[in-house]
Amino acid sequence: QVQLVESGGGLVQAGGSLRLSCAASGRTFSTYAMGWFRQAPGKEREFVAAINWSSDDTYYGDSVKGRFTISRDNAKNTVYLEMASLKPEDTAVYYCASGYLPLLRPSAYPYWGQGTQVTVSS
Repeated sequence: QVQLVESGGGLVQAGGSLRLSCAASGRTFSTYAMGWFRQAPGKEREFVAAINWSSDDTYYGDSVKGRFTISRDNAKNTVYLEMASLKPEDTAVYYCASGYLPLLRPSAYPYWGQGTQVTVSS
């Protein structure tokens, strides 16, 4: 069982930056792939980024490529999402998720955090 807790969300102006963190419980964190997803009101959950257990492989959604960076610190059981050049369309609840492979579909991740709100004002 893995429990995930996101933090770092908030209100930021367009063009600004935020760093989200996701702290995981459990001694097996380093063996899991981690992903970030987001969901805006009235929209489906969208893939943002994923990273494999060793940080060798990272993947990004087309809408965030070049602006967002996913990373992890296995010693701290934490995964991060650095977000830069934020746009109003990045406004959403951001969720971290843990799974066996860094896949793009939400159904591949059995464990989810409660989410953190990110609001980007224009």
